[in-house]
Amino acid sequence: MAITATISVPLTSPTRRTLASLNNLFPHSPRSTLPIPRRTFKYPNSRLVASSMSTDAPVKSPSASFLNRLQTGFLHFAKYHGLGNDFILIDNRDSTEPRVTAEKAVQLCDRNFGVGADGVIFVLPGINGTDYTMRIFNSDGSEPEMCGNGVRCFAKFVSQLENLQGSHSFTVHTGAGLIIPEVLDDGNVRVDMGEPVLKASDVPTKLPANKDDAVVKSELVVDGVIWHVTCVSMGNPHCVTFSREGSQNLLVDELKLAEIGPKFEHHEVFPARTNTEFVQVLSKSHLKMRVWERGAGATLACGTGACATVVAAVLEGHAERICTVDLPGGPLQIDWREEDNHVYMTGSADLVYYGSLPL
Repeated sequence: MAITATISVPLTSPTRRTLASLNNLFPHSPRSTLPIPRRTFKYPNSRLVASSMSTDAPVKSPSASFLNRLQTGFLHFAKYHGLGNDFILIDNRDSTEPRVTAEKAVQLCDRNFGVGADGVIFVLPGINGTDYTMRIFNSDGSEPEMCGNGVRCFAKFVSQLENLQGSHSFTVHTGAGLIIPEVLDDGNVRVDMGEPVLKASDVPTKLPANKDDAVVKSELVVDGVIWHVTCVSMGNPHCVTFSREGSQNLLVDELKLAEIGPKFEHHEVFPARTNTEFVQVLSKSHLKMRVWERGAGATLACGTGACATVVAAVLEGHAERICTVDLPGGPLQIDWREEDNHVYMTGSADLVYYGSLPL
């Protein structure tokens, strides 16, 4: 089936792009003043029509969603990434049901025949007194409870939709409960991720608790190898490992993630499957992590995984409560505060481009 897409690709840094300049994409826009070069690429099963985009200095954009001003019959979206963990963001504030199905999300996430992403995120109306609701479909069509990198992208997307300026925060209902992201003056996003869940049955895992109700540095046999794992839920399940039998400190760059990751994800002791973090300790305040995400595979970053990693590192005595976690896509700052037991994550979220696809 042929797919026609119109995309707007940034030519400079995201801070110099404006929503107003998006109108240059569409010939009917009265603001379009420059000819738009167009190039068509033909593939056996799809067709992509890409348009260049002018850039200008920041101006105040109207509060109405730029997506709502475009022609009907198309799915309008924004592409964002949080440290390379990339998502398709859809303005869904006019309905409590996602505009596309899980099956369609799989097609959109395909990196050869679709837009290409780790997931599709929807901004829906808030419920239970919250400002917004966040739902997400993974690239395999499954729906996770929440996504840490995704919620930072969600926050930046909402800020542009609502034309919010300066430092601000709002409440978001997710499958993992209430999440409160705060967009900072420097453009980074700090997210109160709530309290970690350690009770084994609530993570969930079938591994027997060995520290109060928690699973901490427990032995898990995967493909004949004994791994030492700590299980944490940040609203979604995580299995964190710092070592395996015969190796007290992992060298994460040497791991064959595509081989070992699925065996953790689908292990029988994880009834809801699991995300898995492989962690190398650099110092008491500096960790290096690679992740195999449930439903998405190897990704460049995982926000909830970074949070779970620091919680597990503290429980195992590897690290302090404030850490930098290096992921393949870049660093996240994680703070597991003793005073309220909440985990706070701070990191970037960047716009890649705007686009549209026929429904």
